[in-house]
Amino acid sequence: MRFTLKISALALMAGLAAPAAFAQSTPAKPAAAAPAPQADPVVASVNGMKIHFSDIQADAQDIPPQMQQMPPNQLFPILVSQEIDRKALLIAAKKEGLEKDPAVAAAMAAAADVKLENAYVQQHIAASVSPAAVQAAYNKDYAGKPGPEQIDARHILVKTQAEAQAIIDQLNKGADFATLAKKDSIDPGAANGGELGWFSQDEMVPAFADAAFALKPGQYTKTPVQTQFGWHVILCEGKRQGPTPALADVQAQIRQDLADKAIKATLADVRSKVKVEVYNADGTAAPQAAPAQ
Repeated sequence: MRFTLKISALALMAGLAAPAAFAQSTPAKPAAAAPAPQADPVVASVNGMKIHFSDIQADAQDIPPQMQQMPPNQLFPILVSQEIDRKALLIAAKKEGLEKDPAVAAAMAAAADVKLENAYVQQHIAASVSPAAVQAAYNKDYAGKPGPEQIDARHILVKTQAEAQAIIDQLNKGADFATLAKKDSIDPGAANGGELGWFSQDEMVPAFADAAFALKPGQYTKTPVQTQFGWHVILCEGKRQGPTPALADVQAQIRQDLADKAIKATLADVRSKVKVEVYNADGTAAPQAAPAQ
């Protein structure tokens, strides 16, 4: 039920940083000194079209989450094979002259425009999300400050609202929460009496978190709480101010926040330098906004 952070493509890229990482571990033969490795070696070619290591690095940024768990030495040949497929398709498409089709040409031009737009944004926000910028934001917003409020809680998870209400009725009569959790809860933590440990509000799904954080220590929910997992009865056992988060725990969020701000600023800047005319959906002139007083 807690949120799980996915491994980012950036983390994976660390494993794809050096071509030597994929070298076969074969015994070296006595020979003259080997030539220095290329900065961006060719890893495959298709009809003479070269596929460079940098192409594989770029592909690694767009892989699905399930592939992000793979070791780089297993992922590398898969990405190379995909690049070979793409080159083979490109060769076949050019043989048929598809790039001359007006619709295809328009789509290609649009795709090129998007790449250029993205490159402009990336270039203009790079300084805003640099390690130094992230560190400065951490020092300003997190360092030396307590983290978000946390609670220590137990819960009982059942399938129906009626079951949850029956548990609440037993608690109202003095039943022990942990004992009921062990007996009735379908959650994997039932064996521990429904113990969840300490957590902050953003670590749980909203409906559960809202109900849990509304409780005072010693209180339990008087009405069943529904989430996508079923129906819950929640007991708050304690509250505290959370510890200061480490930079490693919040740097991804800091970087995203800085990027969002930088993108908004970049868009505002480029808009201020162009003339914009907006029309109605039928192409007729749209009413002009009244000038600011």
